[in-house]
Amino acid sequence: MPVPQLNDDESPFRPREPLATARAVELLLQGEIEILGRMPWSSNGTFLVDIVGPDGAEPIQGIYKPGRGERPLWDFPDGLYSREVAAFALSEHLGWNLVPPTVLRDGPLGEGSLQLFIPADFEQHYFTLQDDPAHRHTFQRLCAFDIVANNTDRKSGHCLLGEDGQIWAIDNGLAFHAEFKLRTVIWEFGDEDIPADIAEDLQTLLDNDLAPSLVALLNPFEREALRARARSLLLNGVYPIDPTGRRHPWPLV
Repeated sequence: MPVPQLNDDESPFRPREPLATARAVELLLQGEIEILGRMPWSSNGTFLVDIVGPDGAEPIQGIYKPGRGERPLWDFPDGLYSREVAAFALSEHLGWNLVPPTVLRDGPLGEGSLQLFIPADFEQHYFTLQDDPAHRHTFQRLCAFDIVANNTDRKSGHCLLGEDGQIWAIDNGLAFHAEFKLRTVIWEFGDEDIPADIAEDLQTLLDNDLAPSLVALLNPFEREALRARARSLLLNGVYPIDPTGRRHPWPLV
Protein backbone atom coordinates (compact mmCIF):
# COMPACT_ATOMS: atom_id res chain seq x y z
CA MET A 1 0.00 0.00 0.00
CA PRO A 2 1.38 3.48 -0.86
CA VAL A 3 2.19 5.49 2.26
CA PRO A 4 2.95 9.24 2.21
CA GLN A 5 6.16 10.56 3.76
CA LEU A 6 5.49 13.02 6.54
CA ASN A 7 7.32 16.32 6.42
CA ASP A 8 7.77 19.38 8.59
CA ASP A 9 5.62 21.74 6.50
CA GLU A 10 2.53 21.07 8.56
CA SER A 11 2.73 19.10 11.80
CA PRO A 12 0.51 16.00 11.75
CA PHE A 13 0.81 15.62 15.53
CA ARG A 14 -2.17 16.39 17.73
CA PRO A 15 -2.11 17.36 21.42
CA ARG A 16 -4.15 15.22 23.79
CA GLU A 17 -4.92 14.89 27.44
CA PRO A 18 -2.72 12.52 29.48
CA LEU A 19 -3.85 8.91 29.15
CA ALA A 20 -3.66 6.28 31.88
CA THR A 21 -1.40 3.35 31.01
CA ALA A 22 -4.13 0.71 31.27
CA ARG A 23 -6.46 2.70 29.01
CA ALA A 24 -3.67 3.36 26.52
CA VAL A 25 -2.80 -0.35 26.33
CA GLU A 26 -6.48 -1.20 25.82
CA LEU A 27 -6.81 1.24 22.91
CA LEU A 28 -3.52 0.16 21.36
CA LEU A 29 -4.61 -3.47 21.41
CA GLN A 30 -8.20 -3.02 20.29
CA GLY A 31 -8.28 0.15 18.19
CA GLU A 32 -8.43 0.31 14.41
CA ILE A 33 -5.16 1.51 12.88
CA GLU A 34 -5.08 4.13 10.12
CA ILE A 35 -1.64 5.03 8.75
CA LEU A 36 -1.10 8.79 8.40
CA GLY A 37 2.42 8.64 6.96
CA ARG A 38 5.99 7.49 7.34
CA MET A 39 8.09 9.28 9.93
CA PRO A 40 11.05 11.19 8.45
CA TRP A 41 14.67 10.35 9.31
CA SER A 42 13.87 6.79 10.44
CA SER A 43 16.13 4.02 9.12
CA ASN A 44 13.40 1.39 9.45
CA GLY A 45 9.75 1.61 8.51
CA THR A 46 8.21 3.80 11.23
CA PHE A 47 4.69 5.15 10.80
CA LEU A 48 2.52 7.71 12.53
CA VAL A 49 -0.98 6.28 12.87
CA ASP A 50 -4.39 7.18 14.17
CA ILE A 51 -5.94 4.61 16.50
CA VAL A 52 -9.72 4.64 16.67
CA GLY A 53 -11.10 2.89 19.73
CA PRO A 54 -14.08 0.54 19.58
CA ASP A 55 -16.13 3.07 21.56
CA GLY A 56 -15.82 5.66 18.79
CA ALA A 57 -14.00 8.16 21.01
CA GLU A 58 -11.56 10.73 19.64
CA PRO A 59 -8.64 8.88 17.98
CA ILE A 60 -5.28 8.74 19.69
CA GLN A 61 -2.00 8.69 17.79
CA GLY A 62 0.62 5.97 17.85
CA ILE A 63 3.92 4.90 16.34
CA TYR A 64 3.68 1.67 14.36
CA LYS A 65 6.84 -0.32 13.53
CA PRO A 66 6.01 -3.39 11.43
CA GLY A 67 8.51 -6.21 11.11
CA ARG A 68 8.39 -6.04 7.34
CA GLY A 69 9.79 -2.50 7.48
CA GLU A 70 13.00 -3.54 9.27
CA ARG A 71 16.37 -3.62 7.55
CA PRO A 72 18.34 -6.78 8.42
CA LEU A 73 21.22 -6.25 10.86
CA TRP A 74 24.30 -8.46 11.14
CA ASP A 75 24.44 -8.22 14.95
CA PHE A 76 20.73 -8.45 15.87
CA PRO A 77 18.12 -11.03 14.93
CA ASP A 78 15.02 -9.99 13.00
CA GLY A 79 12.07 -8.75 15.02
CA LEU A 80 13.38 -5.55 16.59
CA TYR A 81 9.77 -4.50 17.11
CA SER A 82 9.38 -7.18 19.79
CA ARG A 83 12.23 -5.53 21.73
CA GLU A 84 10.30 -2.27 21.69
CA VAL A 85 7.52 -4.14 23.49
CA ALA A 86 10.01 -5.80 25.86
CA ALA A 87 11.38 -2.37 26.86
CA PHE A 88 7.89 -1.28 27.91
CA ALA A 89 7.42 -4.55 29.78
CA LEU A 90 10.70 -4.07 31.67
CA SER A 91 9.87 -0.45 32.50
CA GLU A 92 6.51 -1.53 33.90
CA HIS A 93 8.06 -4.49 35.74
CA LEU A 94 10.44 -2.10 37.50
CA GLY A 95 7.66 0.44 38.13
CA TRP A 96 9.67 3.20 36.47
CA ASN A 97 7.21 4.45 33.84
CA LEU A 98 9.98 5.39 31.40
CA VAL A 99 8.71 3.86 28.14
CA PRO A 100 5.41 4.86 26.53
CA PRO A 101 2.76 2.09 26.47
CA THR A 102 3.76 -0.33 23.70
CA VAL A 103 2.02 -3.48 22.49
CA LEU A 104 2.60 -6.28 20.01
CA ARG A 105 -0.13 -6.65 17.41
CA ASP A 106 -1.07 -7.07 13.79
CA GLY A 107 -1.59 -4.00 11.64
CA PRO A 108 -2.01 -2.79 8.05
CA LEU A 109 1.58 -3.81 7.21
CA GLY A 110 1.69 -6.95 9.33
CA GLU A 111 2.81 -7.72 12.87
CA GLY A 112 4.78 -5.08 14.68
CA SER A 113 4.97 -2.84 17.71
CA LEU A 114 2.42 -0.11 18.36
CA GLN A 115 3.44 2.59 20.82
CA LEU A 116 1.43 5.47 22.21
CA PHE A 117 2.62 8.68 20.53
CA ILE A 118 3.92 11.20 23.08
CA PRO A 119 3.17 14.88 22.34
CA ALA A 120 6.46 16.53 23.22
CA ASP A 121 8.72 19.53 22.79
CA PHE A 122 10.90 18.10 20.03
CA GLU A 123 13.48 20.87 20.44
CA GLN A 124 14.39 19.30 23.78
CA HIS A 125 16.50 16.16 24.26
CA TYR A 126 18.99 14.69 26.71
CA PHE A 127 21.76 17.22 26.05
CA THR A 128 19.41 20.17 26.60
CA LEU A 129 17.77 18.60 29.67
CA GLN A 130 20.58 16.81 31.52
CA ASP A 131 21.49 19.75 33.80
CA ASP A 132 17.92 20.39 34.95
CA PRO A 133 17.67 19.17 38.58
CA ALA A 134 13.99 18.35 38.01
CA HIS A 135 14.98 15.52 35.65
CA ARG A 136 18.08 14.21 37.41
CA HIS A 137 16.45 11.24 39.13
CA THR A 138 14.58 10.21 36.00
CA PHE A 139 17.83 10.19 34.06
CA GLN A 140 19.47 8.15 36.83
CA ARG A 141 16.68 5.62 36.39
CA LEU A 142 17.04 5.71 32.63
CA CYS A 143 20.79 5.19 32.88
CA ALA A 144 20.23 2.08 35.02
CA PHE A 145 17.41 0.94 32.76
CA ASP A 146 19.58 1.12 29.64
CA ILE A 147 22.38 -0.83 31.32
CA VAL A 148 20.01 -3.60 32.40
CA ALA A 149 18.23 -3.60 29.02
CA ASN A 150 21.58 -3.42 27.18
CA ASN A 151 20.42 -0.56 24.98
CA THR A 152 22.84 -0.14 22.09
CA ASP A 153 21.34 3.06 20.70
CA ARG A 154 20.37 5.57 23.42
CA LYS A 155 20.70 8.77 21.45
CA SER A 156 20.01 12.15 23.00
CA GLY A 157 16.96 12.56 20.76
CA HIS A 158 15.47 9.34 22.13
CA CYS A 159 14.74 11.18 25.39
CA LEU A 160 11.56 13.20 24.98
CA LEU A 161 10.18 15.90 27.23
CA GLY A 162 6.46 15.24 27.03
CA GLU A 163 3.85 17.97 27.23
CA ASP A 164 3.02 16.32 30.56
CA GLY A 165 6.47 17.35 31.84
CA GLN A 166 7.69 13.75 31.98
CA ILE A 167 10.80 12.31 30.37
CA TRP A 168 9.97 9.44 27.99
CA ALA A 169 12.44 6.96 26.48
CA ILE A 170 11.61 5.97 22.89
CA ASP A 171 13.27 3.92 20.13
CA ASN A 172 14.24 0.92 22.25
CA GLY A 173 14.45 -1.74 19.53
CA LEU A 174 18.22 -2.21 19.70
CA ALA A 175 18.25 -3.72 23.17
CA PHE A 176 18.27 -6.97 25.17
CA HIS A 177 21.08 -8.65 23.25
CA ALA A 178 22.75 -11.42 25.27
CA GLU A 179 26.18 -9.97 24.40
CA PHE A 180 27.03 -6.71 26.19
CA LYS A 181 26.72 -3.93 23.59
CA LEU A 182 25.78 -0.81 25.58
CA ARG A 183 25.96 2.43 23.62
CA THR A 184 24.46 5.52 25.19
CA VAL A 185 24.89 9.28 25.63
CA ILE A 186 24.15 9.04 29.37
CA TRP A 187 27.54 8.83 31.07
CA GLU A 188 27.29 11.78 33.47
CA PHE A 189 26.59 9.52 36.46
CA GLY A 190 29.74 7.42 36.06
CA ASP A 191 31.27 6.43 39.43
CA GLU A 192 28.32 7.92 41.34
CA ASP A 193 26.42 5.79 43.83
CA ILE A 194 23.22 4.23 42.56
CA PRO A 195 20.32 5.85 44.48
CA ALA A 196 18.85 3.60 47.15
CA ASP A 197 15.36 3.42 45.61
CA ILE A 198 16.77 2.41 42.21
CA ALA A 199 18.94 -0.26 43.84
CA GLU A 200 15.89 -1.52 45.76
CA ASP A 201 13.89 -1.85 42.54
CA LEU A 202 16.73 -3.75 40.88
CA GLN A 203 16.99 -6.06 43.86
CA THR A 204 13.25 -6.75 43.64
CA LEU A 205 13.77 -7.59 39.96
CA LEU A 206 16.39 -10.17 40.95
CA ASP A 207 14.40 -11.58 43.85
CA ASN A 208 11.36 -12.42 41.74
CA ASP A 209 10.49 -14.10 38.46
CA LEU A 210 10.50 -11.90 35.39
CA ALA A 211 7.13 -10.70 34.18
CA PRO A 212 5.47 -13.24 31.83
CA SER A 213 5.48 -10.62 29.07
CA LEU A 214 9.29 -10.41 29.25
CA VAL A 215 9.67 -14.17 29.37
CA ALA A 216 7.58 -14.45 26.20
CA LEU A 217 9.58 -11.81 24.32
CA LEU A 218 13.17 -12.74 25.22
CA ASN A 219 15.01 -16.00 24.73
CA PRO A 220 16.62 -17.79 27.73
CA PHE A 221 20.09 -16.37 27.02
CA GLU A 222 18.72 -12.81 26.84
CA ARG A 223 16.75 -13.26 30.05
CA GLU A 224 19.76 -14.58 31.94
CA ALA A 225 21.97 -11.78 30.56
CA LEU A 226 19.42 -9.20 31.70
CA ARG A 227 19.55 -10.55 35.24
CA ALA A 228 23.35 -10.72 35.13
CA ARG A 229 23.57 -7.04 34.17
CA ALA A 230 21.22 -6.04 37.00
CA ARG A 231 23.23 -8.18 39.44
CA SER A 232 26.53 -6.64 38.31
CA LEU A 233 25.17 -3.11 38.63
CA LEU A 234 24.03 -3.81 42.19
CA LEU A 235 27.30 -5.49 43.20
CA ASN A 236 29.32 -2.54 41.91
CA GLY A 237 27.00 -0.08 43.65
CA VAL A 238 27.99 2.73 41.29
CA TYR A 239 27.22 3.67 37.72
CA PRO A 240 29.88 2.50 35.25
CA ILE A 241 32.25 4.67 33.28
CA ASP A 242 33.37 4.14 29.70
CA PRO A 243 37.17 3.91 29.75
CA THR A 244 37.23 3.18 26.02
CA GLY A 245 35.33 6.29 24.96
CA ARG A 246 33.66 4.19 22.29
CA ARG A 247 30.35 3.27 23.90
CA HIS A 248 28.42 6.09 22.28
CA PRO A 249 25.78 5.85 19.52
CA TRP A 250 26.09 7.69 16.25
CA PRO A 251 24.75 10.20 15.57
CA LEU A 252 24.66 11.41 19.16
CA VAL A 253 21.31 13.18 18.75
